Amino acid sequence: MKVAGDWLGHPGTQALMQALESAGHKALFVGGCIRNALLREPVSDVDISTDATPETVSAIAEAAGFKPVPTGIDHGTVTVVADGKPHEVTTFRRDVETDGRRAVVAFSDKIEEDAQRRDFTMNALYADRHGTVIDPLGGLPDLHARHVRFVGDAETRIREDYLRILRFFRFHAAYGDPEGGIDPDGLAACAALAEGLDGISRERITAELRKLLTARDPAPAVAAMSHAGVLAYVLTDADPRVLAPLVHFEAGHLDADQPPRWLRRLSVLGGDTDQLRLSKAEGRDLAALRTALGSTDTAAALGWKLGETLGSDAVLARAASFGTHPLQDWEAEVHRGAKARFPVTAADLMPALQGEALGARLKALEARWLASDLTLSRDALLKGT
Repeated sequence: MKVAGDWLGHPGTQALMQALESAGHKALFVGGCIRNALLREPVSDVDISTDATPETVSAIAEAAGFKPVPTGIDHGTVTVVADGKPHEVTTFRRDVETDGRRAVVAFSDKIEEDAQRRDFTMNALYADRHGTVIDPLGGLPDLHARHVRFVGDAETRIREDYLRILRFFRFHAAYGDPEGGIDPDGLAACAALAEGLDGISRERITAELRKLLTARDPAPAVAAMSHAGVLAYVLTDADPRVLAPLVHFEAGHLDADQPPRWLRRLSVLGGDTDQLRLSKAEGRDLAALRTALGSTDTAAALGWKLGETLGSDAVLARAASFGTHPLQDWEAEVHRGAKARFPVTAADLMPALQGEALGARLKALEARWLASDLTLSRDALLKGT
């Protein structure tokens, strides 16, 4: 079996592979680029596995005129920029010691040892520079069946890095067969070891959750997380039931090429976000969305308060929460609200009103304007002031 794609024939990629081979070393594509190429999914990152040590990789890259960057040299990884394209080149490795968060590794010259330390069988696939696939662990049947299965014993793989619990659900959402269901052994292992997530940094948990929630349809995976007791370690008191209706509404109302917005999906899960590391902007937007879920604001009012993008998120999230489809012209209404301007200014009320009285009156007039669905004119609002 062979893989194909523009990434495979990139001049810099081929030149780097040839440079390693000409120096007497093995050089194989590995992991995501093979998996995605075989599944006809986009390939973004190109990883290379080799029996050359990081120091040797750097020397070969420099001699070939490429730029090596020691991005993860303690774990055997050198990023080599060849013809403008970055490649992560990692020495074959085996785990010597793991603590559930990070591993101490020893370099190896055996592809089988390198494959054994990977997380899922569909990620333990390699290919030479011509695209011929090498499958040391028999992962191809799992890949073709879109069956996300841990390499070897699931609990052993998880104890090496507890973040693999979240990766299991994320990979099922991204690559799993919804009809085939989730791997029972993997699910049982994740449920049994979920407490290990307490030792994982909030940054790593947030990054995985973000990737999970931007899958085409993460609802079945998130539901499985909840049933297994895993979701509670990420979002205490979260409820996944509204996520499936939201994904359905998104499919019916949004451009298929538009990437899913993870905060929109996160907002309907509810729960405590203390385990997450959100930016100030993300925290502010999430709070605004959760407030909108309980409001009676019109689509136009949401557009005015939140802007077009976040207002659209709020309309869809609230519709999913209520179990009702948004109004037919909701997008136009959000756009109208986002472009609207409150017609009264402080100058219109001065000098008759000052200070707190001025602020209170502006707030009252704004409430009337919103109640009119942003239709009352300046003159109508100012009558009686």
